[in-house]
Amino acid sequence: MKRKLVFSGIVIIIIFLALYGSYKLMNSRSFQLFGGLTQQVETNQKVVALTFDDGPTENVNEILPLLEKYDVKATFFLIGQDIEKYPEEAKEIAEAGHQLGNHTYSHNRMIFKSPSFIKEEIEKTDELIRKAGYEGEIDFRPPNSKKLVGLPHYLYKQKIDTITMNIEPDTFYTETEDRIQYVREQIIPGSIILMHPMYEDSDKVLAEIEGIIQSLKDEGYRFVTVNELQGY
Repeated sequence: MKRKLVFSGIVIIIIFLALYGSYKLMNSRSFQLFGGLTQQVETNQKVVALTFDDGPTENVNEILPLLEKYDVKATFFLIGQDIEKYPEEAKEIAEAGHQLGNHTYSHNRMIFKSPSFIKEEIEKTDELIRKAGYEGEIDFRPPNSKKLVGLPHYLYKQKIDTITMNIEPDTFYTETEDRIQYVREQIIPGSIILMHPMYEDSDKVLAEIEGIIQSLKDEGYRFVTVNELQGY
């Protein structure tokens, strides 16, 4: 009886450790089992990448002029089904010289998905990005940055980079000034900043983007695309 209890306890501990390890792996910003992952770039030069997830939506029509005003190039990780809804906005992003990245077709969390599902989600979105006129390298960012085995394995076979981030203001704060201050305090050369400006109130979004750009430019930082940042 005692041996059975000990054995059961060991099994429970092993299961717990396996689940905990899977949870940590699934949510890691800095590690995956296969292929290349970039959370930030090691450099002494004051360059950073500003990245926007989701969309496109009508907010693009106000974001692009703001980026042009400050001569900033950004990376937009777009959702395939949103590109279908707003094809002109996707084209405008490409025409303005920004980088377009793949954020899946449906924004489903890419864990416990079949290889065929993963393949279709990514390849369908790649096709839409090309249709929008973007000709550069297409990087990939998982929805909610979640991944386990299937997704990294597919990306590894296709030689596609996974891009995460080391600064994500709207994960921790809701107020504009708090988000700007957080970025200012956390920024280091080679940082990748994540923002979600597509579905929020445009005035709030524009104030946050402009505040981050102004504060970092005041500190001597330049903004480049993710592909350009990887060159450093």
